[in-house]
Amino acid sequence: MKPKNHFDAHQARQRNVVLIWRMIGDLDRRARPLDCDIATEEERVGISNRSDAAYPVLARTLPARRDNLKDTIAALERRLSRLNQAELVAEVA
Repeated sequence: MKPKNHFDAHQARQRNVVLIWRMIGDLDRRARPLDCDIATEEERVGISNRSDAAYPVLARTLPARRDNLKDTIAALERRLSRLNQAELVAEVA
């Protein structure tokens, strides 16, 4: 009788891939409305020039948050790419 392998590396990679895709989707859903929030705040105060001293603080901070989310998404996509490459290498071996 052949012993069962309790740790299947392929299944673990697949779980990681699914988890990463879910995180990317969640972060993307959080980042998209920020552009609208920035535009809404600029419209509310009537100032869209970021160098203006009266430019709203909220509209100054939201781009940084959006950019952080996009950077995190990019890092997760790179990780996903590495996992996919590792999967291809494992299939060849």
